[in-house]
Amino acid sequence: MNILHIDSSILGGYSASRPLTQKVVAALKAANGDAEVSYHDLADDSLGHFSAASLSAGRTAEEARDDEQRLEAARNAKALEEFLAADVVVIGAPMYNFTIPTQLKAWIDRITVAGTTFRYTEAGPEGLCKGKKAVIVSTAGGIHAGQPTGIAHEDYLKLLLGFLGITDVQVIRAQGLAYGDDAKEAALQDADKQIRAQYA
Repeated sequence: MNILHIDSSILGGYSASRPLTQKVVAALKAANGDAEVSYHDLADDSLGHFSAASLSAGRTAEEARDDEQRLEAARNAKALEEFLAADVVVIGAPMYNFTIPTQLKAWIDRITVAGTTFRYTEAGPEGLCKGKKAVIVSTAGGIHAGQPTGIAHEDYLKLLLGFLGITDVQVIRAQGLAYGDDAKEAALQDADKQIRAQYA
């Protein structure tokens, strides 16, 4: 089993999502002794915003690329290769201002590639990443799951993954983290229980 572990929190040691993604990956490794893990910290090793150079790099012959395009092409290729090789993708997804971090969106823009991870057909779009599993570790200061305020967070990620053909999506959720120390502790303990229940 190949596991791709993605963290996107900008909070470092104060992050709520990072310890939870670590626990999910540890549980997956314990359940699958042959598991190999690729790790990408999108906050410390930012891909940068998807740009004209990002888009044009793939459309320009390698020998004709300028320095910026070569850098973008390498970033794009690495992100895509890691994603394609993964059987399970563990995504740390804190909520910032009702949506995912921009660092995570930049990664999504590099793995959502027409003809490789999805395609358009006469019958409509078709995801080409069937058979993969995704685990979304969702954290938020407020309570947003199932609410309009959560549409651009968990709901967006589920929609995007489904568009790519990934329908086996699990959510480990810790919300209400800004509602006081007791509420935060209860939310984190509940997330631990979710992980144990899934992988025990």
